[in-house]
Amino acid sequence: MAVLKIILTVIFIIISIALTVIILMQEGKSAGLGAIAGAADTYWGKNKGRSMEGRLVTGTKILVVLFVVIAAVLNLGIF
Repeated sequence: MAVLKIILTVIFIIISIALTVIILMQEGKSAGLGAIAGAADTYWGKNKGRSMEGRLVTGTKILVVLFVVIAAVLNLGIF
């Protein structure tokens, strides 16, 4: 069981570093303030999920779920 805890801890650290990097790569939300002034939808706005920013957001969501699950498993105290 000690080996499993070490493996999960290493994975947890890797996910933490990857999550930090992905969050820092994302643009701020202030870039979308054109909607306040009534700006029309652009091609980028309609296809945001296929862009690099969309992939970063999806990757962030996946890594956050993995982070929370592994943190919960490591803190259960079953190891």
